[in-house]
Parts: sequence; structure tokens; C-alpha cells
Amino acid sequence: MVNSAYRPGRAWSIAALLTGLALVNLLDKIVLGMVAVPLMAELKLSPAEFGVLAGSFFWLFSLSGAVLSFLADRYPARWILLVLALSWSVLQIPLVFAHDVMSFLVCRVVLGAAEGPTIAVSMHALFKWFPNEKRNLPMAVFNQGAAVGLVLAGLLIPLVSKHWGWRLNFVLLAVVGALWCLLWLCFGREGSLAAVPGASPAARDQAVSDTAMARLPYRRIVTMPSMLILLLLGFSAYWSGALILTWLPAYLQMGLGFGAVTSGRLFAGVLLLTAPYTIALGWISDRMLARGASSRKARVNIVNAAFLLGGVLLIGLTMIDVPPLAKVAVLGVATCLPTICFAFVPAILAELVPVGQRSSVMGIYLAVATTAGAISPVVVGRLVEQDRGMGAHGYQLGFAIGGSLLIVAALLSARYLHPEQAHRRSTIASRGVA
Repeated sequence: MVNSAYRPGRAWSIAALLTGLALVNLLDKIVLGMVAVPLMAELKLSPAEFGVLAGSFFWLFSLSGAVLSFLADRYPARWILLVLALSWSVLQIPLVFAHDVMSFLVCRVVLGAAEGPTIAVSMHALFKWFPNEKRNLPMAVFNQGAAVGLVLAGLLIPLVSKHWGWRLNFVLLAVVGALWCLLWLCFGREGSLAAVPGASPAARDQAVSDTAMARLPYRRIVTMPSMLILLLLGFSAYWSGALILTWLPAYLQMGLGFGAVTSGRLFAGVLLLTAPYTIALGWISDRMLARGASSRKARVNIVNAAFLLGGVLLIGLTMIDVPPLAKVAVLGVATCLPTICFAFVPAILAELVPVGQRSSVMGIYLAVATTAGAISPVVVGRLVEQDRGMGAHGYQLGFAIGGSLLIVAALLSARYLHPEQAHRRSTIASRGVA
């Protein structure tokens, strides 16, 4: 049996492996957006048709994420993650040989189903190694796997496409996924953390309360006001994130007039902003929690501020007339800010639910939040097509919609999201159920 004492070295080695998995996961998502221009030209797709193809990745993504994440509450996350990652590598190969829209559509739908549970199960696995007051920083680092994957995509995919053809990118993704599977098989382990020796009184109280919390009906969990706000925060962040994954490369080329390689570099530069930002805020939040600050102050308030500022900047992008590089800079800051949601919201969610239901509730949360990934690319595709695919207006209008969602979510969160109160109510409710 795994020792339940906190072991920083071992915990961080698992965090590093899971960060690598997040990198592979995001490379699989972003590749279609990065080859959008040559793919649309070869397959003769309109912007709206490409939006449907890009959004198809999320058609079963949310459903499979919700359903399969229940398995991690019953079976070791180590083996579930291995099977999922291995399936991604296998599913890249048919894309190398697909020459019609339907083949791409089917492959992307199946790949999305295979990737759906990954983030929920990964976070559940990570939380088995870190206690509540030490989760923000590893979650921030974990999310940087996604950011690094996006940067690598921005730098490498245009070069690979230019010199060897855009289809070779799918071969490289298959190889990278297989290498991660080998490392995980050798070094991945299952955690079983209960509490941290020397933790703050608040953290010890949280651990005792977590242990005492019995299972709750899922209907009660998903209708809690705090849970509904977390779902809205996640949906809003994923809306903006999906736009960047799908449309930013095309916006830089077709909207702002940059070349393919330059656009890739600018794309990477935009994404590089997220790494120091989220890691710094994760460290600051953990320090605040260790010193006795509430989760409301150390997590919720930071997310709300980031959403408000990001939303204002995204809306402002449609109202200011500045050079293209200045627009890229504004967009970079605006889309960087909401990414803190991906580190903090899962940690808040983990406070509210019984440990034995954590993976499944994470899956439900991500299933709802990631539906934005199926909707927003189609919406922006329609807006771009109405603008005849030329100029920046259609893209920027789509970004403004995302900014509005961020502002609404932040205002409701400021009013209704109180993790400590929600945790106490959940504990009392679970005792009543038991």
C-alpha cells in the first residue's frame, strides 16, 4: 500500500509526467487549427465547414469525459491514463492518409472521445499526491504542459508543414504519444494522500472534513450554487480557449495579414505569456492558503479579477484601431488572463465534493465546460464567413462574445461563490444522507 504521507520529490515527479501528458493532449487538439489554411485549401472547405470539422473533436469529448471519469473513482488512474494515451497515438495514423472531409470528421470525433476523460482523471491522480493547500502550484505547472504544447505547436508545426507537408505532423504526434506511454509505464504510480504533517490548522481541518464527508447524490452536487458558478467559469474559459486553439492561427494570417511562419511564431509568443503568469499566481495562492487565507480570497478573487480584465480587453479589441502587432499584444494578454481558471477551479471543486466522487464530478464539470469547445468554433466560423473570410472583424466579434461571457461569469462568481461555506453545507448534507 502507498504511504499516505506527503512526499514532495515523488509527488513532483508524477506532476512532471502528468504535465507531459497535458502537452501531448494539447498538441493533439491544436494541430488541426495550425494546419487550417492548407487543409481548407486541399479539402476545399469554407470557414463555416472548417468550424464544424474543428468543433467535431468535442462532440463526444464531453460525454466520454463525464462517463469514463467515473472509472477513476473505482480503478487506478495510472492504468486508465495509459490506455487513453496509447489510443491517441493509434488514432493519429488514419489522419495521415485521410483525403476527404468525412474521414477527418470521424477520426476527430473518435480522438475527442478518447481524450475526453484525460484532464479529469489527470487532476484526480495529481490530487492524490498533493494536499489542498499545496495544489495550486502543481495545477499551474500541470496546465503549463498545455501551454508548452501550444508554444511547440506554434513554432514547429508551420515549419514541418512547410518543409515536409502538413500531414507529417500527425505522424510526429503518434510518436510523441507512444514515448510518453513508455515513460508512464516505467515511472507512473498511484498516490494515496490523506494529510500533510505540519500543515496549517485550516488544512488539517479540511482534511478531517474531507475524510468525514460521505457520498452525496449527484443531483445534489450539480445543483449546488457554487457548483453552478464553477461550471459557468469553466464554460467561459473554455469558450475563449477554444477560439484561440481553432482560430488564432487563421486570424493572424487571414485577418491581420501575417505569413504562415510568422503567424506560428506570434502564436507561440502569445502562449508563452501564460507560463510565468499562472505559475506565479499558483505559488502566491499556495502561500496565501498556507498562511491561513480562505479559498475565497486565495483562489476565487484572483479568478474573478483575471476574468474581468480579460473580458474588458477582448471587447476592447473590437473598438480600438491599432497596428496588427498591437492587436496581437492585446489579444495575448486578454487570452492569457482567464487561463488561471484551469489551475484554480479544479482545486476549488475538489474542496466541495467527497474524495470518492472527485474524479466523476471533475468529469461532469469538464463535460459541461468543454461543450464551449464544440460551440465557439462554429459561431466564429459563421461570423468569419459573413465577413467573407477577409479582414479581422469577424474574428474580433467572436473574441468579444467570449469577453462578455468572462465578465458575466466573474460578476456572478463574486456574488455567489463561497467555497468554505459550500464545503460545510456539503459535509452536513452528506452526514444526513449517510
